Order: sequence, then C-alpha cells, then structure tokens
Amino acid sequence: MSSTTGVHALVRRTHEERVLSALRSHGALSRGELAKRVGLSRTTLSEITAQLLQRGAIIVADTDAATRAGSGRPAERLALDPESGQFLGVDFGHRRVHVAVADASHDVIAQGVERYEDDISWPERISIAFGLIDRLSRETGVHYGALQAIGIGVPGPYTSARAGVPAVSWKKQLAPDGVDDAFAERFHAPVIVDNNTRLAALAEAITRPDAVDNLLYLRLSDGVGGGLVVAGRLVTGSRGFAGELGHVTADPTGLPCRCGKRGCLETVASVPAILRACREAGGDVDTLDDLALAVAKGDPAVDMVLRSVGSTVGRVLGAAAMTLNPREVVIGGEIVHIAPVLVEQAAATLRYELYSIPSDQPHIVRAAQLRDSDGALGAIAAIFHQSPLLAGYPDPTASSRSLPQQRSAL
Repeated sequence: MSSTTGVHALVRRTHEERVLSALRSHGALSRGELAKRVGLSRTTLSEITAQLLQRGAIIVADTDAATRAGSGRPAERLALDPESGQFLGVDFGHRRVHVAVADASHDVIAQGVERYEDDISWPERISIAFGLIDRLSRETGVHYGALQAIGIGVPGPYTSARAGVPAVSWKKQLAPDGVDDAFAERFHAPVIVDNNTRLAALAEAITRPDAVDNLLYLRLSDGVGGGLVVAGRLVTGSRGFAGELGHVTADPTGLPCRCGKRGCLETVASVPAILRACREAGGDVDTLDDLALAVAKGDPAVDMVLRSVGSTVGRVLGAAAMTLNPREVVIGGEIVHIAPVLVEQAAATLRYELYSIPSDQPHIVRAAQLRDSDGALGAIAAIFHQSPLLAGYPDPTASSRSLPQQRSAL
C-alpha cells in the first residue's frame, strides 16, 4: 500500500469515527445535523455515510417528517445499527479461544468459545478465532461494519510492545507473533494485545468498584496466571510480568512446567493438572463436567485432591498477600464455581499464613464473579480505557496501530 493510499485510508477512518461518535452521543441525526456536528462538508459527509450504510455500520432510522417545518422531501435520519459490533474482545487460552462483542452502548451482544489442542500453531489459533467470530455473526446477526477497536488477550507471561520496549513472552512459550497484524488486516481496526489473565483481573476488578484499590487476582484455567491491582492501579511491572503467580514454585520436586522450571503452581492448580491428580487418586474424571458430577456425589478422592490443591494455592497467595497486603483476594476460572471447596481451603490456608498480621479488616478470599468470559471482557474494558485502574497504563489508541485523535467514548 502506498503512503498516499495509507493517508487517504487514515483520513477516511478518522471521518468515520467522528460520524460514529456523533451518532453515539446524540442518537439519530439527519445528514444536515451531522454535517454541523462533525464539521465535514456535505459532499464528504455524503461519501462517508454512504460507506457506513453499505457496511451496515449505520442505518436509516426514520425521517424528520414529524418535526420539519415547511414543505419538501423529509430528510433521512441516520443512527448506529444496534446489531453492529463496535468492539471486539478476544481471549486466547492455552486450549480455547473466547470471543465477546460489545455494541456502541458497550453492552455485550454476542460471545462464544471454541476449543483447540494446546500444541497447535498461532496461525491455526487465529484461524479458529476468525471462524468463531464469523459463526457468532451468522448465529446472532451481529456484524462488524463499525468495528472501532480490538482487544486481544494471550497466555502469559506476556507484555505487548511499547515505546522503546519490544514485546516479551516466556522463553519456553510459543510467542503469539503476528496476532495483532492478522486482526488489524482482517478488520481494519486498532488492536491491543496483552496478557489475558491481567485483562481478566481488570474485568473482575471493575465489577467491584468498592474493592479495586488493592486486589490480588489468580485465575485457574488451562494455565494459571495472576493480576495485581495496587493502590488503585492495574500494574504490569517493569517488563509486564507482574502477577505471574502461576510460575511461582509450589513444589521444587514437582512436575516440569511449560516455562522450563519444575513444580510451578501451574503444574498443580491448572485445570489439566487437577483433573490428572483426580484420576491418579482413583476418580473417574476426564472433564470439568465429570469433576462437577464427582463433587456433587461427594467423591472422597476428588475432595482430597481439591483440598490439597486449595492448600497449595493458599500458600502461594499467602506469600503474595504478605508482600502486597491486598484488601481482597479473588480466585477465578470455571473450576472455582464447580469446586467451591478449593476456594474454601485456599481461604483457610491464607488466613493461617496471614494470622500474624494485625488487621481491622479480614482478608476476603472469594470466587470470581465472572466466568470464562473474564479475559475477553477485560480486553474490551482495556479498549474503552476509562477505568481509573488504567491510569498510566498503555492506551490502545496511542499504539502504532491506532489512529491519531481516535478514542473510545467510554
């Protein structure tokens, strides 16, 4: 693409954003009203609205026949299409991808999940994600004609590239190279990529505005990761590795971890590790559904495994809590809703670990409110970039793939 063509595309996109922002803020407007609000000529505005109508980003809502004075042909009033996905959140786990789509009012209007093997390449994962996004469009009628930004979470440890600092991922982990380029080229929208568990922590924190000042978050999923809210800020650390509790050594003689070490918390408390331990203890458990059934039956072998895992989780959280003194500790992931005894045991262990700290406020350990959608919803929240948690956090609209002067309304 030539530089001239790129400049024209950038200008057009900027004009489109101004039109979409005006419609988002003021509701249905005629072309004349739009021209006054966005400061574009009638000719330019006509071209921009024609393109947006063709893509389905906006619709003809009605006419001004009921309010216009005098004779003449009623003018069409344009509005945002309520079925147009404006923001896209994508959470790539080790074994599944979750997608959430939010509309112009920031309500989630579609979401879904697709599983894959943990050893497939990133191009294959991206292809599966695109297939899921297309399927959601067919099943729900949601389309992406006005897509303004995309937030993508990838397995950690990971930090996206920023000014003067290259992207960093774990040395033994398959780096998600090309994810941002693939989505930018497919959807022609700004893209931000970050650690999916950190995004999940953001999503969980903003659902509890009374507890976001100091929060310790741990997610037990296909992998194990964490996120930190310290002094009211979502923190990344100097290179983006803050909160990587999944790679704290829980058992020095334990199993090898994907990171290259041995006995990391992930080798004990990830979903695959828990299911494997249940089978080794004699439980008939291959899936989370099997685990739910075993818990409901009160299987003693499974209960023993879950309590042991909970104790290990509590000790790791205790060390982190002793350092950070959080107001609240949250354990996320689908498994904590299936097996609440794990959270109960982690809470009991954490209380013991922190018993020596005088406090007028109990350390609260709870299961996350959100479920497997937390990373995708956190990615959308990062796009909006309005939460006070994100003060000082890299703004997606300031990235090299974003457009000048473009910012979400949230």
